[in-house]
Amino acid sequence: MSSEKYWKKALDQTRLSINDGSLYPLKTEIITSDLYQKNDFIIRKLDTSKFIKKIIYGPKQNPFCPWDKILEIEKIGNNHQLILNKYPVQKGHILLITNKWKPQNGWLDINDWEAIQKVNKDTSGLWFFNSSPFAGASQPHRHFQLLRRSKDEISCPREKWFLKIKLNMNGDSKLIKNINVSKFNFFENSISLFESYLKLCKKSGIGDPIIDSKPRYPYNLLITNKWIAIIKRRNDHIHGFSINGLGFAGYILVTEKSDTNYLKKFGPEKLLENFV
Repeated sequence: MSSEKYWKKALDQTRLSINDGSLYPLKTEIITSDLYQKNDFIIRKLDTSKFIKKIIYGPKQNPFCPWDKILEIEKIGNNHQLILNKYPVQKGHILLITNKWKPQNGWLDINDWEAIQKVNKDTSGLWFFNSSPFAGASQPHRHFQLLRRSKDEISCPREKWFLKIKLNMNGDSKLIKNINVSKFNFFENSISLFESYLKLCKKSGIGDPIIDSKPRYPYNLLITNKWIAIIKRRNDHIHGFSINGLGFAGYILVTEKSDTNYLKKFGPEKLLENFV
């Protein structure tokens, strides 16, 4: 049984960071039933009234180099650091970042998988990775995101869908054609986890680090204790929606720019097809 020390530290740092004014939890309202009648998606409306846009001239600052010390949770090995997400989608929203510059749009390496595995042995849940701005990445410095889940909690609203296509990959849906899913076991060694990632990349046509200097397409990764999925992406914005890995996991975020009539008429799955 894990101690979940990272999760406990994340909650402690969350309290300190909110009091310090260093954390900005996203204020949302669940509006699923207004737009959609099934339970495989959760649709939230984001309150943007508290967002203050600062105009910054010159090169964009890297918020992870250095990271804000009050957001710090723990050092992970020699190459990674756990910190809080400054704009959490849930309490204790964790980021695993490289402590030195690594590009978000480069190939993930064995060190990344060793760090993910080390964290997951203690605190597990839904991991997601957005490979570039076209896949919903917010920063070019390499970072993985973890939403902690309890032992009996489903990882995401779309879990049954992912387990179903893992068993039966046949289908004409545009989503199924651009998503590959395989079983995943964090108890395997980190080399096996890394090889699972490389295998999915090759299968999806995203490429091979031996041949390609960078992945050929933007993509999202979703990682749980039972399965891993890779989503080959085409774009990030359409109909006023921005979709990252969480969108494919079943969490849709609506803003004042979003065309909710489109979402209500065609449904979330049809919306996601626009992004692959």
